[in-house]
Amino acid sequence: MFGDLFEEDYSSVSNDHYGKGKKLKTKALEPPAPREFTNLSGIRNQGGTCYLNSLLQTLHFTPEFREALFSLGPEELGSLEDKDKPDAKVRIIPLQLQRLFAQLLLLDQEAASTADLTDSFGWTSDEEMRQHDVQELNRILFSALETSLVGTSGHDLINRLYHGTIVNQIVCKECKNVSEKQEDFLDLTVAVRNVSGLEDALWNMYVEEEVFDYDNLYHCGTCDRLVKAAKEDKSNPDVNLEDLQNEEEIDDPLMILKAVLLQEESNLIPVDQLGQKLLKKIGISWNKKYRKQYGPLRKFLQLHSQIFLLSSDESTVSLLKDSPLQAESDIRRNDQQLLKTLTSEPPGLNDRPSCPHWFDINDSKVQPIKEKDIEQQFQGKESAYMLFYRKSQLQRPPEARANPRYRVPCHLLNEMDAANIELQIQRAECDSTNNNFELRLHLGPHYHFFNGALHPVVSQTESMWDLTFDKRKTLGDLRQSIFQLLEFWEGDMVLSVAKFVPAGLHVYQTLDGDHLTLCEIEIADGEDIFVWNGVEVGGIQIPAGSDCEPLLLNVLHPATSSEEEQCQQLIDSPYVFPSNAEIGSVFTACAIPDGVILVNSAESVGEESWTTIPKEDLKKTFREQGLRNGSSILIQNSNDGDSLLTKRGKWITSVNEVDWLQVKNLCQLDSGEEQVKISATVNTVVFDIRIKAIKELKLMKELAEDSCLRPIDRNGKLLCPVPDNYTLKEAELKMGSSLGLCPGKAPTSSQLFLFFAVGSDVQPGTEMEIIVEETISVRDCLKVMLEKSGLSGDAWHLRKMDWCYEAGEALCEEDAALKELMLSSGDTLLLIEGKLPPLGFLKVPIWWYQPRGPLHHWKSHQDQTNCTFSQGGVWRANSIQDAPSDAHAEVSLRYLGDVEISEDATLVELKSQVSLPPAARTLLVIWLLPAMTLPSFSEFSIPSPAFLRAWTVESRRPGRLLRVHCQRLREYKLGQRTEICLEPLQKEENLGPQHVLLRTQMRLPGKRAYTLPVDLVWDTARGWTAGSLTHQVADFCSLPVEKIEIAKYLPEKFEWLPVPSWKQQITKRKKKKKQDNLQGAPYHLKDGDTIGIKRLLVEDDDFSTVGDDTGREKQKAFALGKKKSQEALRVRSGDVPSGAETPARPRGPEASLSIHVGSFR
Repeated sequence: MFGDLFEEDYSSVSNDHYGKGKKLKTKALEPPAPREFTNLSGIRNQGGTCYLNSLLQTLHFTPEFREALFSLGPEELGSLEDKDKPDAKVRIIPLQLQRLFAQLLLLDQEAASTADLTDSFGWTSDEEMRQHDVQELNRILFSALETSLVGTSGHDLINRLYHGTIVNQIVCKECKNVSEKQEDFLDLTVAVRNVSGLEDALWNMYVEEEVFDYDNLYHCGTCDRLVKAAKEDKSNPDVNLEDLQNEEEIDDPLMILKAVLLQEESNLIPVDQLGQKLLKKIGISWNKKYRKQYGPLRKFLQLHSQIFLLSSDESTVSLLKDSPLQAESDIRRNDQQLLKTLTSEPPGLNDRPSCPHWFDINDSKVQPIKEKDIEQQFQGKESAYMLFYRKSQLQRPPEARANPRYRVPCHLLNEMDAANIELQIQRAECDSTNNNFELRLHLGPHYHFFNGALHPVVSQTESMWDLTFDKRKTLGDLRQSIFQLLEFWEGDMVLSVAKFVPAGLHVYQTLDGDHLTLCEIEIADGEDIFVWNGVEVGGIQIPAGSDCEPLLLNVLHPATSSEEEQCQQLIDSPYVFPSNAEIGSVFTACAIPDGVILVNSAESVGEESWTTIPKEDLKKTFREQGLRNGSSILIQNSNDGDSLLTKRGKWITSVNEVDWLQVKNLCQLDSGEEQVKISATVNTVVFDIRIKAIKELKLMKELAEDSCLRPIDRNGKLLCPVPDNYTLKEAELKMGSSLGLCPGKAPTSSQLFLFFAVGSDVQPGTEMEIIVEETISVRDCLKVMLEKSGLSGDAWHLRKMDWCYEAGEALCEEDAALKELMLSSGDTLLLIEGKLPPLGFLKVPIWWYQPRGPLHHWKSHQDQTNCTFSQGGVWRANSIQDAPSDAHAEVSLRYLGDVEISEDATLVELKSQVSLPPAARTLLVIWLLPAMTLPSFSEFSIPSPAFLRAWTVESRRPGRLLRVHCQRLREYKLGQRTEICLEPLQKEENLGPQHVLLRTQMRLPGKRAYTLPVDLVWDTARGWTAGSLTHQVADFCSLPVEKIEIAKYLPEKFEWLPVPSWKQQITKRKKKKKQDNLQGAPYHLKDGDTIGIKRLLVEDDDFSTVGDDTGREKQKAFALGKKKSQEALRVRSGDVPSGAETPARPRGPEASLSIHVGSFR
């Protein structure tokens, strides 16, 4: 298999179920395409499973593996129909693999689906969209198969086919002693860089000697000293991979051991070396091959003392001299045959029939490929990553040649046969559906010609018949079918293509060529076919063709009085004309002898732009004049000098552009006019408009030197002044805009016009204005703004205003020029009280957080208010004081002050500023707010920073937990506005990245209430699973895991979300894939979440409390009131409030590749 293994294939993926009444599920009723000319099936890519497809195709084309898997029947593997039964032992992975191989062999489809197989792996959609290493998958899949086949006849399937042994030999150069070590393998890794081929790579890795000498001597156990030695590796595949003619001789250990001893000159060999010689001969050790049946090697030799002679110390063994000669010769003859089989060179490709059929299998596509293309592909930088080899001596039996049904189990044969029949039926139905189209037949006798077009005599329903017809048939077939339908038809039958136009039905093209298919004459689906005699309808000859297509026009002409005099009133009447008729025919149709014809040439609906048609153009056709359906024509008397449209209050103009600007007088000076319109073009200079406005407003000439023009937005706000030297195009002013004439000069090209306000609560239109040089520094600009606003002091800083009128980015670089900070005219700056910290420092508001629980008893001030600041600096969130059950809803925060600290400081150094006495604090703290000094906290007995837990403050509650004491504040990405709260602890704490802090509460028996919260640190190293959390909670509470149920509390909804128990996870594996990870939806478990615990034998009701009921009622009342207020606002303003943005779905954590297998031991 070749091609780009990482090219994604997003073809439709179907979860196939075949046979036994199960129908093939397809996308949009489209059955899968049949196999192409190669007669091979590909595998669809599920998004990122190309690596899986390549491995499955390789295993599928290994007949020894495929047929060994097929040999396992339902009596050993079970049945897929029983997989959901609780007590059934169904080995799903080998069953799905069998089924996939059967589909690849027998099912007539272009590509098979691996959806069922990956479902058996326990994979989710995330794993199916993620790329993985194919070698890693191969090892994991083989391991999963071994586990799945435990206790079956195929328990050693992988070992039989792919197992091998590497023997590491070290030979002492002094005493020739050989030290050997064996290692098992399923695949070999070789380095391919700078080698000519695979043989060289294997030689370098496993055959070439490594010499130990000089500084790298080897310690020989026999010589008991450092000596020179040589090391080499030998790779021995298991004998089961060899094509042995006498396999039964390999299974007889007596024959093998005799053959080994007969090869020795003295027939004498150490027992240890006998085991090594055996390994070399058959490729597998005694322990792996024979120990289970025959016991250890020495014991086997002892039991066959009539053949083998052991020395007194049992260190050496030899054959007895009195062994029968005939037996010895037979053994030698068999041994020679065995050795020849084991050691002979494998026959080359020329020794067997040539098979030039190579295929490029690239997911769904299977195409033939030439050998030279393969060589060309892998001669450059690209290299094959994983290679599977199969011995060339392995011959297929004659009955297996060109027989894909060979060794396939009967139940799979029946399933594939039924599926192929179902596919044929579906393809026939789909083929019929795709090639049939609808035709609408209009019968000529049911129509009459009226007002330039065809109209039904009775109704459209009775005059039109719907016909479904195969577009691959000929026009003659269609005509014959219509003849059979219309038994009353007499005479010739002509079929013509017709179309509905505003005037009615019009005949365009007559269909000719009965031998042509409907596709060839380009008949479309839903085409209107007019059935007639080809000449007349109802005695009237019918004009046909696109040239005479009827046009429905609106004709305006003066009314005629009874004395046949034209009145001043216009009549608007619809008329139908052939598109190839002359425009002058309008006079005849309207019974007007003469006049002037005007055409509305406006392109937009509602606009009018009338153009007179010269007399010489009256002989042109309507089509030549560009008239369409719905066009308007005006006829008026040629002697009428004044337009009838003007008299009706309508304007006739060929140019609809606005060419003026409106200027308002905002100079607070008396003037005869409040506003004037000044004519202009896009190239008019602003100075000229300003001077002309001063003259027309009759203002003093002195204003010419001390005034400016400022645009006025739709809310009436004055915008930045426009420089006098700009044109209207350069100033981006549109025609029809409103400008204000204001006192004061406009800024020059080197100046900035800025708005500014004090504080962050700014209402539009209340800003102050200032003109400064663009080179002025932030510090000097701040001084000018403070002076103009009447403020003093240096504890101020500037911030930009964002688009929603809130304080945005601070101008931290006080020495930088406004131009360098990319400020431009019209920007708004805010004067905010408080000095900015130096660069590289953070100003962090510090809060003291004391949750209700069995920790410290912390008394707050008495004047506590809900969600507000009190004079004592206490911030208490809304809580319902009815029972201990609502401890999770109450948050008490006490404001301590602001700390300036370096971004390079660590979290433990920040905690030190609070936990240590003032004298011991480091220089990292620059200053504290004068009114808010941090207390020493001696009353709380904080011995070290490890006794404090740090949180960010979000929505007036603890938000993100800051862990890892040695981490720098910069790495937390806190930002300039982050607030931190500190929580006291009873013992030291240093949470790692795998720890999650949860607040656990035990439900009180017989009450809808809970105990006070107790902290639980959950180690998620084993995964974020519900089972892991449930076991951790059970151990923490010293309760049996099957006797408790847990739930996460959602304080914003006053609801509890139960976490599935371990029993539910075993019986509902399909749901487990979506709900097992508690980091994802719907739990989104994080630090600080509350976990409720309920005893199953004691409590039968849900997790909710009385406080939850009250909270939900308040939420409903608040939502209802908010809805009513929004409806009232919408009625008053006509605006529709925009909905809240949907929060982004959190991304799940990265997961390693794994296959979930049940236990079959």
